[in-house]
Amino acid sequence: MPPAALDRARWDLLVVGAGTAGLIGAQIAAALGARVLLVERERFGGDCLWTGCVPSKALLAAAHAAADARAAERYGVHVGDVRVDGPAVLAAVRQAIETIAPVDSPDAVRASGAETASGSVRFTGATRAEVDGAPARFRQALLCTGSAPRMPDLTGLADVDPLTTDSVWSLSDLPDRLVVLGGGTSGCELGQAFARLGVHVTLVEAGDRLLAGEDPRAAEVLTEALRRDGVDVRLGSAPVRVTGDGRQGRLHLADGGGADFDRLLVTVGRDPRIQGLGLDAAGVATGEDGSVVVDDALRTTNPRIWAAGDVTGHPAFTHVAGVHGNLAATNAVLGLRRRVDLSAVPRVTFTRPEVAAVGEPTGEPGADRRVHTQPLRRADRAIAEQSTEGFTRLVVDGRHRVRGATVVGPRAGEALTELTLAVSRGLTTSHLTGAMHPYPTYADPQWNAAIADYRGRLTSRSGRIALTALRLARRVRLALDDRRGSDTPTTA
Repeated sequence: MPPAALDRARWDLLVVGAGTAGLIGAQIAAALGARVLLVERERFGGDCLWTGCVPSKALLAAAHAAADARAAERYGVHVGDVRVDGPAVLAAVRQAIETIAPVDSPDAVRASGAETASGSVRFTGATRAEVDGAPARFRQALLCTGSAPRMPDLTGLADVDPLTTDSVWSLSDLPDRLVVLGGGTSGCELGQAFARLGVHVTLVEAGDRLLAGEDPRAAEVLTEALRRDGVDVRLGSAPVRVTGDGRQGRLHLADGGGADFDRLLVTVGRDPRIQGLGLDAAGVATGEDGSVVVDDALRTTNPRIWAAGDVTGHPAFTHVAGVHGNLAATNAVLGLRRRVDLSAVPRVTFTRPEVAAVGEPTGEPGADRRVHTQPLRRADRAIAEQSTEGFTRLVVDGRHRVRGATVVGPRAGEALTELTLAVSRGLTTSHLTGAMHPYPTYADPQWNAAIADYRGRLTSRSGRIALTALRLARRVRLALDDRRGSDTPTTA
């Protein structure tokens, strides 16, 4: 839409940012009959399509294919030397992006009934904004500007042209030596991917373990897996400075050690994108971390403006952004007060093995919680495929409801789906054990963990009393049948 046309009418909903939250929010609002304008300053599709989920999973697919080929001999399959073509791998990553891009394009948005525009939005009042200087009036607005990679204050870092999760996809070939700074989900995924593709990778994490927010045992399993893949994992030593010029250099650590690199990849977190939006003029407050302050219905401190996705400071996942966009758009257009529920947000680190979790932490459960752990080495599917590294761990409360879970192993993200439903809907282990599950799958351990809790109920004091009473009642009824000499048994 040309700038001159933006102010011809007052928009029911001005959506700022065409990532997952903005795309879903705009299309939902249009489906509800609202007059919607979606504005994006760069590329429709946002981080998930261009720099996050899609390219990282495409790179991991290539990396896992290389690793599987090298390991095929354990099944009696001999494939010879495995050769990785770096430019071809990165071209396949770009192809995945290009294949999905039309789904998130301006044409697709316009087909849903919303209008689109390219440019930068700046708010000039509570219900006024500009798009590249052109005025645009709105009744309500939805902020979906996402987040950007955080860069640490590290001496010499700027001198070596550091890569981020945004810029790493611009590589034309694989580097020989890569240092990854940060041991969270992105650092672990990309570190393992590049290592499996033949790059010498050093992964540096200032904390004492990887995946600081996950179950400690899960972090241990992943650390061991990364080291087997050849990743030089350095834990517990903070970076102090970078030396070098151009792109090559050395990362110096507080313990006196260091790591040489051809490229340095920074994955130490992300910050909300709020620069240049004019939020003060709109009366939209931000928190200490820069995120837009929202209530549980995703409304900002300006009752006419809503926010969704990473910019809110809520868990930075595409699935959270999608739910946010739907909820905020519906609330805005229809005047509802649906609330966002963050009690059962699933998360997955797509390494090998995968690490997936939801709900309450399984590493340090509360005093009134029980934990049931089932190792993957007892799962028949894992044994058959020689992939027994991992476990499932459930946190159960006093009413036997599943309150949290961690799954480590192949396809852990898929196995977590049932447990996410259990946590979000307050299902008990009886619900899980009572459902018929397919066999054999990598989800067997979670069913066995539920069975372990159910058996614990039967062997508890109250359970033994109840079972004894039922057995005695059954014996009495059968004895009465025998005395009557009836040929027709009672149904009890």
